[in-house]
Amino acid sequence: MRKLLSYLKPYWKSTLLAPILMFIEVTCDLLQPTLLASIVDNGVAKGNLSYIIRTGGLMLCIALIGMVGGMGCTVASSISSQHFGADLRSAVFKKIQSFSFSNIDRFKTSSLITRLTNDITQLQMMVLMSLRMMIRAPLLFIGGIIMAISLNAKLSLILVVSIPLLILVLYRTMKKSTPLFSMMQQKLDRVNAVIRENLSGVRVIKAFVRAEHEKNRFATANDDLMQISLRAFGLIIIMMPIVMLIMNLSIVAVLWLGGINVTAGDMEVGQVMAYINYITQILFSLMMIGNMLLFITRASASIQRVNEVLDTPVDIRNNPDAEFTPISSGHVSFENVLFGYSENKEHLVLKGINFHVQSGQTIAILGATGAGKSTLVSLIPRFYDVTDGSIKVDNRDVRSVDLATLRSSIGIVPQDTILFSGSIKDNIRWGKKNATDEEIIEAAKIAQAHDFITSFPDGYETQLGQRGVNLSGGQKQRIAIARAIIKKPRILILDDSTSAVDMVTEQRIQQGLKQFIKECTTFIIAQRISSVMDADKILILSDGRIAAQGTHYELLKYSSIYQDIYNSQLGEGALIDA
Repeated sequence: MRKLLSYLKPYWKSTLLAPILMFIEVTCDLLQPTLLASIVDNGVAKGNLSYIIRTGGLMLCIALIGMVGGMGCTVASSISSQHFGADLRSAVFKKIQSFSFSNIDRFKTSSLITRLTNDITQLQMMVLMSLRMMIRAPLLFIGGIIMAISLNAKLSLILVVSIPLLILVLYRTMKKSTPLFSMMQQKLDRVNAVIRENLSGVRVIKAFVRAEHEKNRFATANDDLMQISLRAFGLIIIMMPIVMLIMNLSIVAVLWLGGINVTAGDMEVGQVMAYINYITQILFSLMMIGNMLLFITRASASIQRVNEVLDTPVDIRNNPDAEFTPISSGHVSFENVLFGYSENKEHLVLKGINFHVQSGQTIAILGATGAGKSTLVSLIPRFYDVTDGSIKVDNRDVRSVDLATLRSSIGIVPQDTILFSGSIKDNIRWGKKNATDEEIIEAAKIAQAHDFITSFPDGYETQLGQRGVNLSGGQKQRIAIARAIIKKPRILILDDSTSAVDMVTEQRIQQGLKQFIKECTTFIIAQRISSVMDADKILILSDGRIAAQGTHYELLKYSSIYQDIYNSQLGEGALIDA
């Protein structure tokens, strides 16, 4: 918690001002019952109208001062809490941006969204309530006890019984509710996960007529959240009547014993009225403290979840002596590379990978699903770090190169094409933020995207929906290719990036790439033999190992795996002709 409170330091003035103003409001509230008692005993009882007017005017002035203090406290606490929430949300977002792929794999996307929104909102509310309620309630509680004892110490023995009873009820409630509030946030993660999957996969759901199944899945997650919420808040609901019972019994005791004291001449009626006000303030403030502690109990789950993100060490970061020299040639070599997503070396995805790529060469990677093709190329820009061995670019280990320097020299078209809301021009310019319109058009032409872009009424200014929802799969892939090549990278990675493009368009894209980035080292992951036949080297991955490597014609002669792939796609006759 101390770490999170550091986000309040820049706003220490408003944070300090809030309790000062609340102190003024509480002081005014505590004075009112005494003044009221004075009016009853010295004004009403004695028929002194001028005293009633004078004291009533004083009460009004004090009430106005208290109102100003209360309003000022609300403004100051709102300023502090809103800035706190904004800065904390920004810090968590920046931390997520710095995560490696393995860090992100640890947290589910839906969970990260919940932490950035609901959890931080809980903390923001906690700060707001702390600066108001956690100042007001203790001051009322302590001040009320002092004023009550000053009126009648013997009558205050009632508080000796009622206060411990209230504390016991609050303690039991908090003890039982703490784990339930933590479970609530986890159930909320699940609801968000189902919602996110449904929104992103709505077309698949409709195509397979699975709407009812998804409704039931959401209903299950939603009901789980509702049930755990009912259990958590049910404790609070049960607590409230018990608290009110204790408060009412205390007031009855004050009336009974106060009446006896009035009859005996030890107290006046106005004092009894004031004492009832004070005991009500005391018990209500204790109840406020309890409610606040319950809210903090709920927020503690959010504190843990937010801290979990902030405290997670980033797996991939720059070395202290990282080199900033740009990538110049694009020569790439894998030297006995081993990689696994877990630390257990018995579950390696890549095993003993060795190969060298000269600058400007095109390397194709083929293999069955799950062979490790995408994993292999993701190691080059250090999305993951190797478990053992090394990867070198320009004869430098990628771990010794500054991350921004390394990745700025690499263009990537991922298997899952991601476009962002905005115009087509903005999406292509992602690859080079200061690209001119001429450069954007040139890149689009090479990617065979210019014709379909200009067919839209707004051309390059056409606005895309979320994830490019208003484009076809092939159109999205071509825009993603344009985005990658506009930066003129030294290394280009195409991860099955033309799977939704017809063969003629694919050939045109490859011809355009050869002319546009002649000295670029290119890695192509593809499913079609026709896509990789002209590559300088073809790697065949099988079970995380390089089963064969060579040119198209070399593999046709010596690799049975490549022959099987070739025959399955082009037929036996094609192999004989080759």
